[in-house]
Amino acid sequence: MTWLLLNLIVTWYMVGLIWLIQVVHYPLFANIPAAAFPAYEHQNTHRTTWVVIGPMLLELFSALLLWWSPPPGLSSTLLGTTLGLLVLIWASTFWLQVPQHLRLSERYDSYAQQLLVQTNWIRTLAWTGRGFLLAWALHQQLH
Repeated sequence: MTWLLLNLIVTWYMVGLIWLIQVVHYPLFANIPAAAFPAYEHQNTHRTTWVVIGPMLLELFSALLLWWSPPPGLSSTLLGTTLGLLVLIWASTFWLQVPQHLRLSERYDSYAQQLLVQTNWIRTLAWTGRGFLLAWALHQQLH
């Protein structure tokens, strides 16, 4: 139950953060002057990394431990689905969002910014789904 609770807490932290990034942060990139954008993007990625890397690693670690050592009565399908969503999040991060951030660190590119917003829906919906599935798993454990 400890891994479930830890995973649930960290996941919901990431759900809140990804919705803020999706709805507020990434769309506002279009308002940064093009000449100032590379410096802005450098600071953005540097600062954001410190906010996300610890929780993402803790979420991954606790999800793996939860999957390997599930609490009694929890469906392996449910836990496998939450882990699969986490794999999707990590794959999307490194194959879709990071390349756009790298492009944007060189110069502002409206296409890269729009692609960042569009592809980030993958992470937004996957984290939200994980959050609800883990809440359901906790509900099953408590009842």
